[in-house]
Amino acid sequence: MGAQRTYALVVGAKEERINLRVDAETKRLLENASEAAGDTVSSFVLGAATTAARELLADRTVFRLDEEQWQAFDAALSRESRDVPGLSELMTTPTILDENP
Repeated sequence: MGAQRTYALVVGAKEERINLRVDAETKRLLENASEAAGDTVSSFVLGAATTAARELLADRTVFRLDEEQWQAFDAALSRESRDVPGLSELMTTPTILDENP
């Protein structure tokens, strides 16, 4: 592992800081990518990290339903499960994205 560098990322209204330590290769990668994007390293990394965090947490987000929407949602959850023709095979068949299909 090469020499480590510390970067400070400014979040929100620039009231909080996040410090990252990276090796020289990662630093060059982030600098090159941020330059290609026309952005600073801090803004580039913060944008990428924020997008990744939102995507990761998307299915854990609280959502609100009115009474009619809740009834429809609850009814859908309460329905008996059913087999969908071909779904089991589709989910178990190797794809081109699998390492050893």
